[in-house]
Amino acid sequence: MSPFLLILAVLPGLLICWVVYRADKYERESFGTLALCFGLGMAVTLPAIEFEQRFISMVGEIERDPVLTFLMAFGAIAPVEEVLKWLALIFGAFVWRFFNEPFDGIVYSVMVGMGFATVENFYYIDIFGQETAVLRAFTAVPAHLVFAIPVGYYAGLAKFNPAQRFHLLLRGLLVSILLHGTYDFLVLQNWTKWLSTIAAISIYLCLYYSGALLREHLENSPFRPKEEEIEERGL
Repeated sequence: MSPFLLILAVLPGLLICWVVYRADKYERESFGTLALCFGLGMAVTLPAIEFEQRFISMVGEIERDPVLTFLMAFGAIAPVEEVLKWLALIFGAFVWRFFNEPFDGIVYSVMVGMGFATVENFYYIDIFGQETAVLRAFTAVPAHLVFAIPVGYYAGLAKFNPAQRFHLLLRGLLVSILLHGTYDFLVLQNWTKWLSTIAAISIYLCLYYSGALLREHLENSPFRPKEEEIEERGL
């Protein structure tokens, strides 16, 4: 792989990681823990791709059959990828003592998602080349950000609500599967390009509304300065 394609594969995910890291303005996580979450996301990518390839080899061409397309999106790609990323988060960052505020759930979940998206980039760019690299930078990689935010949001709630922990964690997983499955179904279908365009546009609409989830956890951060401190600092 050329240096240019290497940059195209890695840069989108790293830029998103940097933006989310900067958004955590009250108590930022260490680069070591962030890198570990990124690595966990990378580690679960190849098993997911292997499962998907086995599924495709079993059912054959899916684009021409709406039922098979639906099964691929909601029965293979979305649940497998989201469950693996969810497990990486739950058995990784969720149990760490560094996970000490709700917003950390979003940060760690995004790191896992971007690690996954980056390895996935290498896989698809190696097969399809430069055009795929550019396309994925504006579609698939931001899509993994959209899928990661609700998982992290509910993980942040679950961490500090033991009575509802399993329910909240499961809710985050199901929301991500629904979003991912819908996106993939629209992308995989071969009936009209308009549905693929709608899928790409919907990612950015979801990102806009996901901002509310980030703001909620930031406003509820235990590390947020009190009103008096904010006035004294002139913030």
